[in-house]
Amino acid sequence: MEYIKGTTTFKTEEPTVLSLGKFDGLHRGHELLMDYVFKKKKEGLKAAIFTFDIPPRKNVEHVAAKVLTTNEEKSRLFETLGIDYLIECPFTREIMGMEPERFIEMIVKQLNVKCMVVGKDFHFGHNRRGDYHMLLQYAKKYGYEVEVVDKMQEDGRDISSTFVREQITAGNMEKANELLGYGYFVEGTILHGRKMGRAVLGIPTINLIPPEEKLLPPFGVYISITEWNGKRYPGITNIGCKPTVEGNNPVGVETHIFDFDEDIYGKEVKVSFLSKVREEKKFASLEALKEQMAHDVAVGKQYFRENQG
Repeated sequence: MEYIKGTTTFKTEEPTVLSLGKFDGLHRGHELLMDYVFKKKKEGLKAAIFTFDIPPRKNVEHVAAKVLTTNEEKSRLFETLGIDYLIECPFTREIMGMEPERFIEMIVKQLNVKCMVVGKDFHFGHNRRGDYHMLLQYAKKYGYEVEVVDKMQEDGRDISSTFVREQITAGNMEKANELLGYGYFVEGTILHGRKMGRAVLGIPTINLIPPEEKLLPPFGVYISITEWNGKRYPGITNIGCKPTVEGNNPVGVETHIFDFDEDIYGKEVKVSFLSKVREEKKFASLEALKEQMAHDVAVGKQYFRENQG
């Protein structure tokens, strides 16, 4: 996959089928879009995705919007799917103020678009005035087809990033993962911690600091899967600030991998959250914390025994 970012002068020579949107989370609600994109790819077009390098509301509303997938995570998901081009356009003032027709013209010419695939809620251009009706209106003038895809629904509502975000914020990982179609995850580099897990508590852990823009589930302990070096390892993960341990602790993701004793400091790992065990709490002593962690490990191992399939 060719990953084009940091420029508004992106260009592809080959004819493309293009889907446009935020694609935050790349959830099951995007499946129908992707199905049509790959149908056109089989017919000879290159599969291209157009998105922005930051959530537009962060730039427009001046709020720190937490994302389901960082730019890097999103690119890896699209590459795994088999997308040929991912265009991550900077959300500049010029792009923000661009009239809808000018945006269409730019996209079609620079990306050699022969077909656009969008959802009914897709908007673009200055003040979001452009929509799928406008794409249809200008299709003949600029020489492309348009496929407008209905939303996939679950529990009587559209599957959307908002729906997924609600479930993650509530700590309902089973439902969030059902909507996503995969385990919600965070990626990062394993850092050296205080080594208290192994030395003091007898339960070795790996530590990573999540990206600042990444939405995390509520502080607490979760059943987890850690992926490293092409393998998946069951375990439990604590998200939070380690309130029982003295000091100013940053928000971290600390994982105990069951029956694992390899040195992976400095390695990149992916930790997926399957189910919430309990909320994070401050214990009266390290001994009380040790007892609780032993119980959490037992709960985690029981979970995997019951859910091996």
